[in-house]
Formats: sequence, structure tokens, C-alpha cells
Amino acid sequence: MDTDDFSFALPAFKPDEALLKLKRDLRDAGLTEREGRFERRGTAIAKAVIDGSAIQAAIVRRPSRSSPEWAPKTLKNSADVRDFVADLKKKLAGWSDNDD
Repeated sequence: MDTDDFSFALPAFKPDEALLKLKRDLRDAGLTEREGRFERRGTAIAKAVIDGSAIQAAIVRRPSRSSPEWAPKTLKNSADVRDFVADLKKKLAGWSDNDD
């Protein structure tokens, strides 16, 4: 009998708890929440809302005050949320102050 089965179930994804952590991480990255969007100096940078058992999130392709172009992403687990925050921080570091 082989008892070396190391498989285990991942904890269930709780989008409401994940959204709270995501919002906290976005604020820690220097963004301000306003009307469901996260902004830097008045320019929309990201947005996130719960959609069933996932979070629908998006980051702008380029900061723009007039009409931002969004790159949507569905966050279905904690790893997706971490990747979203890491990607956002990379983009924030790459955009200069002149971009907004």
C-alpha cells in the first residue's frame, strides 16, 4: 500500500476577503480609492469588483486622465491576486510622473 500521497486541497477562495486584501495592497502601493477605482494623483490606475466567486480587476495600459484603456483580468485564486498586485507595482515603477 502506497501512503506517500502528498496531495491536499487548497483552501477555498473567498473573494470578499481577497478583495479587502487587494484594496489594502493597492493603498499600500500609493493609490487612493475613489468611486470603485484606484487612482494616483487623480488618474485612474486600477479597479476591482467581486463577480460571483472571482474578482474582476483591471489595470490601465497607460495612465490617462481622459479615457483610460483597461486591461481586464479575472482573479480566481490568491495566486492571481498576488500576481495582479506584483504586475501593478512593476507598472507603477515603470511609469514616470509625466505619464499621468
